[in-house]
Parts: sequence; C-alpha cells; structure tokens
Amino acid sequence: MPNTFVILFGLLTIVWILSFIIPSGEFATKGSSNTVIPGSFKYVDSGLLNILDLFKAIPKGLIDTADLIFLVLIMGGAVAVIEGEGTFNAAVQKLVDKTSGNKYLLIIFIGITFGLIHGFGVSANAVIAFIPLGVILARKLNLDAIAGIGIIYFSYYVGAVSPIFDPIALGVAQKIAKLPIFSGTVFRVITFCIFMISTISYLIYYVQKISKDPSKSIMGEKRFFESVSEEENNKKIEFTWKHKLIIILFFLTILLFVYGSLQKDWNVNELSALFIIDGVLTAMVARIKPNEFIHTFISGAKNILFGALIIGVARSITILMEEGKILDTLVHSVFIPLSHMPTVIGGVMMFLFNLVFNLLVPSGSGQAAVVMPLMTPLSDVLHITRQTAVIAFKMGDGITNMITPVSGTLMAVLAIGGVPFSKWVRFALPLVIIWSILAIIFVIIAIFIHYGPA
Repeated sequence: MPNTFVILFGLLTIVWILSFIIPSGEFATKGSSNTVIPGSFKYVDSGLLNILDLFKAIPKGLIDTADLIFLVLIMGGAVAVIEGEGTFNAAVQKLVDKTSGNKYLLIIFIGITFGLIHGFGVSANAVIAFIPLGVILARKLNLDAIAGIGIIYFSYYVGAVSPIFDPIALGVAQKIAKLPIFSGTVFRVITFCIFMISTISYLIYYVQKISKDPSKSIMGEKRFFESVSEEENNKKIEFTWKHKLIIILFFLTILLFVYGSLQKDWNVNELSALFIIDGVLTAMVARIKPNEFIHTFISGAKNILFGALIIGVARSITILMEEGKILDTLVHSVFIPLSHMPTVIGGVMMFLFNLVFNLLVPSGSGQAAVVMPLMTPLSDVLHITRQTAVIAFKMGDGITNMITPVSGTLMAVLAIGGVPFSKWVRFALPLVIIWSILAIIFVIIAIFIHYGPA
C-alpha cells in the first residue's frame, strides 16, 4: 500500500480535476453556524483552480487545522512525560491484574464505558487522550496496536452513530428539524445497544484470531510503533502513590475538559492548554528537572510529527472542494432525484447520502448545518417522519468517521497509536459494513413505525 501522504495527495489531485468538470454552485446560508437556506442554490462563476491552488491547499489545510495539529504534538509530549515514569504501564497492569487478565471482560467493560461517554455528548476530540491507554492495554494483553485503538475508538464512536443525549450534532440536527431536543430517546437506546453488541463481538473476534495466531495481525511482524521487548512488556511495575497521583491528575484533566466543553464551549485549544498544565504538574510530582522535562516532552512530540502533519493534508481536500465551490453542487444534484423516490428507498438513500457525504465533511455539527435544512423538507415530501431523517443523518454522519481520511480526529488517533492509515482501513472496513447494514435496517424500521418525536 502507498504511504498515507501519497493516498491523500492522490485524493487532493482528483478533487482538483473534478473542479474543472463539476459546475460551481453554492447555497445561501444564515447564522453563525452557516445553516443552509433550502431552495437557495444557484450556480456561480468561481473561476478555475490553477496548479498553484492545488499545492496551496496543503499549507492552508495545515493552518486551518493548526489547533488540532498542536493538540496532537502537545499530547504526545505530555504523554511521554507521564509514561516516562511508567505510570500508564503500572495503571494498566493493575487493571489487568484486577480482572485476572481476562481480555474479553476488559473489552466489554471498556467498550460500554467509552460508548456511553460519547453517547452522552462528550466531545469527539476527547477520545484522543485515551489512545495511549488502549495501546498499552494491547501490549499487556499481547495483542497489537490496531486492537488497542479499536477497543477505544470503535466503542467511543458507537455513541456517535447512535447518540443518547448528544447536544452537539444530534442537538443541532433536531433543532433544525424543529423537533424537541433529545426526543426519540427509546429508539436510540435500542440502536445503541445493538451497535455496541456488534462492535464488541467484532473486537472479540479479532482478538481471538490474533491471540491464537499472532501472524494474522494486520500490523504484521511489527505489531506496535515502538518495539518493546517481551521482557520489558511483561515486567511488573508496582503501582505506587506517585503513579496514583499522576493518574488522578490525568483524569482530572479529562474531566475538567469534559465540564468545559459542555458548560463553557471549550474546544481543542483549551484541551491543549490543560495537557501542558498536566505535563508540568506531572513533572513536579515526579521531581523531573526542567531540562529533562523539555527533552522528554520534545521527544514525545517528535515521535508523532508524521501523523500530526497528516491532519493538515487531510483537511486540504475539503478546502479545495470549498474553493472550487463543488461541494454544494454535489449536494444539490443528489437531493433533486431523492425527492422523486418511493418512501422506503428514499429513506435508505438519505442515509447512504450522509454516509458518503461524511467522507468529505466529517464534522457532525458542520454536516448537520449543510444537510438537515435540505433533509427536513425532503422527509416531508417523502412522507417520512423528521425523526427518521435525523437518525438517517446521524448514523450516516457517525459510521464513516471510522475510515474517512479527512477526519482530523481519526488521523490524530492513528498518529498517537502509530498505525498506518492503509492498515487501519483494512481493520475497520468490515465493521463499517456491519454498521451500515444495521443502520439501513433501523431506518426501514423507523419508516414503518412512523418514528416520532416521543
């Protein structure tokens, strides 16, 4: 497989070529969230993108995602300081000991926990902080880096595919559709449980497979980004008071960010600042000298620079589509034929459209602002309840976050976990297909039961 940068630049070039073929067009928008105004689409003359625009999109993407890039670098540095004391290693070892090394019990417990965290509206970016724990857990259980990431990331995104109380993407979508906020909860709880069962089953299947035969690991012979000897991996580290205090500081950092994101609209920059503070406090607890702290911090950031830069290059694809003004044209051209389809087929196509559109616009609230103003009247025309339109949007929005190369969060996760994008897609694609089949079934059920706002 080609390098991830090669894949992304190939996609960027395809978008640039499409800008010469697809007519430019745009919707009028309103409000600070740029919500689309239905019926406002018009073709415009945006001018042709030249060869310089193609390459300028890359630094523009890096600038546009600078906050997320620096979050990844800062987290890499902070985590290196924490792990330099063997903290995560000792904590995970304690967890493994408490469960007598039962990897399947750990997968079930961790999966349900992280799914509920996101299902109740905690920011998607928060998952990045837990990836080192997943990777270390995978080391302790003699798995691979992909399994470690999957246990955390897949479970977390069950809460995105079927949110229970998510004030961000779900809240925005229901507000645009003029539905009571968080209405339709019972149906979403049922779908959450079924998505979670399928996810845990898939993870257990993969873990069983590589536990019996390590050669079947998708990571190949090098199962982790950093080589760790078997002796070092199995080394017992006592969980001291110092480790406990550092772990408490780490989770207080996460909890403070969760509070801030829900109550004070905190985002990536605040999370970066909190991790700088956490790194400094960890150094004080561990009595690390200032020069040694800086050296460890910079080394940790340097180790994930490759993945951090990928975030910006991925964003450049969306930027080029916006500059060529072809994104709105694509949306408009899809919604016209959708309005003439039979009810069930139209409902399923609404889901499939969001599934594909999310590959280009992975932001849940951003996607809601673009598609929900159009899906709301479309659902009325198709005689589909607006609540059904919301779940068709939300499931489509969440599922392809598993594999879209333009997702900054996914690229940050893979950067920290040390997993190449091409190998991740091989691992995630079967679950994406399973989730998509389940989502189609749920959309059809919602249509037949006239899923309403209750």
